[in-house]
Amino acid sequence: MTDTTAVRVDTPGSPATARLLAEAAGAVDAPDLVLAVSRNGVRTVHTGGSGEPGPVPRELLGHELGSASKPYAGLLLARLVAQGRVRYADRAADLLAPGLPVHPAVRRITLRHLLTHTSGLPGLPADFYPQAVPRWSTDPYGGYPADRVVRAFLRARPRHRPGTRWHYSNFAVSVLGHTLAAATGTPWEVLLHQQVLAPLGLAATRVRPGPEGTEAVGHRRDGTPVPALDTGGFTAAGAVRATPLDLLTFLEAHLEDRPNGPDLRDPTLGAALADVSRPLLRRGLRHAHTHTLTWFHHPSPYGPVLFHAGATLGQQAFLGFRPDTGLAVAATATRRVHRADTFVATAYGLLTETP
Repeated sequence: MTDTTAVRVDTPGSPATARLLAEAAGAVDAPDLVLAVSRNGVRTVHTGGSGEPGPVPRELLGHELGSASKPYAGLLLARLVAQGRVRYADRAADLLAPGLPVHPAVRRITLRHLLTHTSGLPGLPADFYPQAVPRWSTDPYGGYPADRVVRAFLRARPRHRPGTRWHYSNFAVSVLGHTLAAATGTPWEVLLHQQVLAPLGLAATRVRPGPEGTEAVGHRRDGTPVPALDTGGFTAAGAVRATPLDLLTFLEAHLEDRPNGPDLRDPTLGAALADVSRPLLRRGLRHAHTHTLTWFHHPSPYGPVLFHAGATLGQQAFLGFRPDTGLAVAATATRRVHRADTFVATAYGLLTETP
């Protein structure tokens, strides 16, 4: 069952976008699917899936973002830097545990290293796996709380000298969250709301499940439902939940022209949005790929694209935008990624192949 609607403004371009989304949706198999596009402020939303829709429209349900939460952490750091409350070059250990002896390599890890996956830390702490493996398909993170993440960081032995190699790390971004909370004396959830969610008008974005009936339900490959994700101490790396419409609002704020965007009279918010969109480092084979503070940054026939994807035990999300052309794409699906899955490729194609 599918539905395609133009939201906010209806123009002659919206029917063409609706057809494009309907065609793209046919490539994705999931109980619930939302493909949402904003083009110069005109929103077109396609909902569908193999499951029966519930009483709340799919585009108004909160979806787990998984690793697509990291752009929110990046924008938070950038805004705190713009406000002068922290610096990218601040050393995380000095803010988390001043005076505590740590490995020299850990001492060199900065806030920028943590966010850009150049800290030298592994993807997850070494002692994470023994407690996670027995419940890998149900609750791998819930048994690893915040204090344990911090202790693992302070006793870590980075694999590489900080700043020399790119290695994707949920561990590092989680440490960033705890470090910013310590530096500001404010819990992460409160800090994120004050600095990012409230200023951008993201009333349907949160880091904990909402009331019953307001959240999308994830599914395993066989179609059985999975419980809501508990991220334990890894909140900054993957706990954000949002409706697809709120995802579009978040992305529209990053575009050069913001017809639906927030009031940026506060210069620190505008400076932060510019900072996270600026190419910063190269990575991958022959350094062919570019990365900003928080977004993957690729070329396309229509200009640079910035994007991030994420997956949880039973859901997937994709966020992307083309800053030069006013195009933003948000997509969600309620089935766990697998090797032959087409969800990310489909959403990425909407972002890179749409004129």
